[in-house]
Amino acid sequence: MDETNLNQFKEVTPSGTFTLQNSSLLKVRLDGNSVQAKLGSMVAYQGGVRFDHKGGGLGRFFKKALTGEGVDLMVAGGTGDLFLAHNARKIMILELEGETMTVNGDNILAFEEGVDWDTVPLAGAGRLAGGAFNVVLQGTGKVAVTAQGDPVLLDTSTPTSADPDSAIAWSGGVHTRVKSDVSFNTFLGRDSGETFQIAFEGPGWVLIQPSEGPTVPPHTHARQG
Repeated sequence: MDETNLNQFKEVTPSGTFTLQNSSLLKVRLDGNSVQAKLGSMVAYQGGVRFDHKGGGLGRFFKKALTGEGVDLMVAGGTGDLFLAHNARKIMILELEGETMTVNGDNILAFEEGVDWDTVPLAGAGRLAGGAFNVVLQGTGKVAVTAQGDPVLLDTSTPTSADPDSAIAWSGGVHTRVKSDVSFNTFLGRDSGETFQIAFEGPGWVLIQPSEGPTVPPHTHARQG
């Protein structure tokens, strides 16, 4: 094969810890440092990279066990290059500078060691909404998040609502609550499928993806007897 045909796929030169190899592949440069990444997101690595499963501390371990929600992380450290991806989703690199940001656990890909995290319930959601538990990130460092499609940034100074699975991340000063439009039609099975939404209130931003999460294809159960 002509090597010139392969040049378009060559590794990009790193620019810091996180570098986009392409829109769906994150290159992480490790040089004695470490990062936390979604468990199972490693697709390749070069050099002396080592991995360790990390539940996030005893308190967070029990929270995940009791709620059934949360995010499974691994710690990657050592020296070398690590490549991360999640279902060929689009990857964005965001940067925290002593700030707080909340992220849908399904959309977290990786973050630097200067960023702390914890799982928190969405205020007022209980077990009703698919995004009832999210991850709060705080500190200084880069965060890689994923989106199904090209996201859009909305200003929450205007009253904003979103599907729980469409909201990727939002700024720390934004307050959230769950809205319900349950009506008589809902109980008759004729609802629109938009029964619960997250309302975002206060100055700040929310990043939205053009997807409501994975869809389950319709199916039927075979009759027995």
